[in-house]
Amino acid sequence: MELNNVVCRVIIPALNEENAISKVINEIPIACVKEIIVVDNGSSDDTVIVAKASGATVLKEPIRGYGAACLTGIKYVKEKAPNTDIIVFLDADYSDYPQELPSVIQPILRDNIDMVIGSRALGKAEKGALTPVQSFGNWLSAKLLKLIYKANFTDLGPFRAIKFDKLLELNMQDMNYGWTVEMQVKAAKHKLSFTEVPVSYRNRIGKSKVSGTLKGSILAGYKILYTIFKYI
Repeated sequence: MELNNVVCRVIIPALNEENAISKVINEIPIACVKEIIVVDNGSSDDTVIVAKASGATVLKEPIRGYGAACLTGIKYVKEKAPNTDIIVFLDADYSDYPQELPSVIQPILRDNIDMVIGSRALGKAEKGALTPVQSFGNWLSAKLLKLIYKANFTDLGPFRAIKFDKLLELNMQDMNYGWTVEMQVKAAKHKLSFTEVPVSYRNRIGKSKVSGTLKGSILAGYKILYTIFKYI
């Protein structure tokens, strides 16, 4: 694929990220992206206003859940922009480095890879950006994915890119914490080609809705493990 001929769209799930969302949007390399889609997941702050002012297409998904927001973004692209070649998923909290997007999509452009995971384990993570629980969870998940599905991953990182037609083939279903690992499990089962690239990671703006609470960490861990075993 040649970059000039590729249609790439970015989907960003967002919940109460008014202080971060403009930074994320403004640092996405516009030359690589046709449209930035922010899916507001029921924010009570000015996330929607800020995202629109920053030039993003804003959708609303009132059902809470990371996966629910992602699915809304996918439905929009399927209905309004089916000619899309690549979908990039990116968090709204400014923990990822949006300017690294070209390196995340490069394996698709250069090597015709189907899916690329931005690996924080292979890249540089700012001290404290990944909690011990997150680091252990990623390590355990990677071990299980290799053991059960023969899939070599080092991370369940949210910064990722996938060919849009391949994403539709996966028939994604998870509405919340299992979204990222569901994609990786299904990619392995569907025998998609995939790889990882190192990405940087920093302390997010604001408090995490998942790792920032004990309840969120427990629920996320349970759902990730459940999803890994669900598709055996």
